Amino acid sequence: MKRIVTICVLFFGCVFSFFMALKLGAIDITGEHVFNALWQYQANDFSQKIVFELRLPRVILAFIAGSGLALAGLILQTVTRNPLADPYLFGISSGASFGVVLLFALTGIQAGLAFSGAAFAGSLLAMTLLLLIAKGRGSAQVEAMLLAGVALSFLFSAFTSLLLYWSDPQAISAILFWNLGSFSRADWQWLWLPSFVVCACMLVMLLLRRSINALLLGDESATTLGVSVEKLRLGMLLLSSLLTAVLVAMCGGVGFVGLMIPHIVRFFVSQATTLGLFATALSGGLLMIWVDVIARVALENQELPIGVITSAIGSVFFLGLLMFRKRSA
Repeated sequence: MKRIVTICVLFFGCVFSFFMALKLGAIDITGEHVFNALWQYQANDFSQKIVFELRLPRVILAFIAGSGLALAGLILQTVTRNPLADPYLFGISSGASFGVVLLFALTGIQAGLAFSGAAFAGSLLAMTLLLLIAKGRGSAQVEAMLLAGVALSFLFSAFTSLLLYWSDPQAISAILFWNLGSFSRADWQWLWLPSFVVCACMLVMLLLRRSINALLLGDESATTLGVSVEKLRLGMLLLSSLLTAVLVAMCGGVGFVGLMIPHIVRFFVSQATTLGLFATALSGGLLMIWVDVIARVALENQELPIGVITSAIGSVFFLGLLMFRKRSA
């Protein structure tokens, strides 16, 4: 019963948040105009045009990004059995950002599938280096991956800063704002890509749910149960890289979402179940919708970077988690 109540609360919370995110902004729009824009859109109505062409794709992208980053964090925490794992701390997000900035510096391309390809190449490079460094560490492999991920994150951030230093001064501000995270690039033309990737990754996780959960018992126990540990771990890491790369290409660097959401969901429902996966995805999307609302309304005639807000919330959450564990111990 508790599980059903949790998922119902999350679902209706997402519906309410969608409506409020379409209503709130630099121009406050009435609920009537929001309903009209969704059910009988008229292009000549200015308020409906704002809702349908500007805010709706942005809110959808925010929900998709939050869901995808939460699932990526869940994957990393499960396959590494480390509660601190997330795409930002493992260097995947920094590698994806480096790939995009490198593409922009060399070609000047600012959008499209090329962005996603460059982000995936950068995240794949980060993941390859991570696996090479941690290979053959035995029981200390998980700890080595975490330490190597932090080091690689700083390394790719340094290379990104170096590229920005050499870039055209007029383009630096745009790249910096994108790198801090923003949903301002949301466009109906490209929404299909992150939507498809997140849904496909969710389907893969559902199909491999039992094997993934077996990793929580340890490599030896999972092997005894017939799971090919190395292949499964590599596949899940690549899946996490793909998720992170596509979302970074669309939204820029957004940290701590993959760290916070799986921890929060564990307080209410087990993530070893199908319901737990859906709860993680919905919670990540719900958080990101409200982060985007805060980014749009916090300052008058300005927009705060998404990454600044998530980093602030994530830092407080991380410190609170450490204090909670200390008291529990």
